[in-house]
Amino acid sequence: MLQNSLACGKSYNKRTWALIVTKNRRNYLQWKKSYLWIIILFNMNEITVQELKEKLDKGEDFQLIDVREDFEYETSNLGGQSIPLGGILIEADKISKDKPVVVMCRSGKRSAAAIMQLEQQGYTNLSNLRGGILAWAAEIDPELSVY
Repeated sequence: MLQNSLACGKSYNKRTWALIVTKNRRNYLQWKKSYLWIIILFNMNEITVQELKEKLDKGEDFQLIDVREDFEYETSNLGGQSIPLGGILIEADKISKDKPVVVMCRSGKRSAAAIMQLEQQGYTNLSNLRGGILAWAAEIDPELSVY
């Protein structure tokens, strides 16, 4: 059990957090600061947008999963597979366990929630894209349409 006084002053384990994050998506903005602490507490693997660009440029074998909603994906994407956060466990069979997987969203918070859920299912090959597509637009492709 983890103590996290920033999140309602209660004790939660990883599975509970994943369920709370998925169930309370409307409260997402209110919990925004708590997600940062979740990433720190769970020692989540992260990859920067520069590292992702290097992987893409070198043609490395990895899977890119975008956990944003379909309308967000249609606005702008990096060519990854779209699996919205709400269906991440339902569609977990589409996510490789045999090669590195980079999970992304708009800012890195929903992808962190997705990674927590998938790690409970036995995934150990996941990395969160730090800053999400916003960081990609800011550092790699300023012409990319973001919202």
